[in-house]
Amino acid sequence: MKLGTENRKQLIAVMVLGTVLIGIIAHEAMSSFSTNASTTTAYSTSLPEPSPAKGLRGTQRGASSSAKKPRLAQDLDPTLHLEQLAATEQIKYQGSGRNIFVAEADTVIPTPLGTGHTDPAKDVAWQAPAPAPAPPIPLKFFGFASHPGEPKRIFLSKGDDVFIAGEGEIVDRRYKVLRISPNSVEMQDVVGSGSPQTIPLTQG
Repeated sequence: MKLGTENRKQLIAVMVLGTVLIGIIAHEAMSSFSTNASTTTAYSTSLPEPSPAKGLRGTQRGASSSAKKPRLAQDLDPTLHLEQLAATEQIKYQGSGRNIFVAEADTVIPTPLGTGHTDPAKDVAWQAPAPAPAPPIPLKFFGFASHPGEPKRIFLSKGDDVFIAGEGEIVDRRYKVLRISPNSVEMQDVVGSGSPQTIPLTQG
């Protein structure tokens, strides 16, 4: 008998709790529904009614134009302040001195008279340095080594060394015989790329 009574009490307690929970859920659902309904009603009443002539496009244009209109500030004072106008009239403009209403001529840039300098005095004073003179060829022409009817050949000496050469030949690996005359020989330093030099005939 005790077991049956305890089961009945537990069943009653479960039913009471379930009823309370159902009531709470129903109350929350009703309150949320009423809030959504009031918000929808307020939003629908705030929208302008479209005119039958313009239709949907007119409604959209009206809404966009009303949204683009700026709101005027409520704190603007339309009163004319004469004191402030008088104070601004006393201010004097102080510029750089240039008259902006008068066109000025552009600055004339001198045309270069030559390459590198615009001053002709400097151009006259500057001259290319003269090339250094070539060192003399250290050879002596002291006689002929050819016989009559044969190509001309001469004796050349450098210290204790004696060379025999004809026109077009190179002596001492750098001196070329250009032309042989009866009293002199014309030679050129091919290594130093100097100008031709004339070596006279040395007697004795």
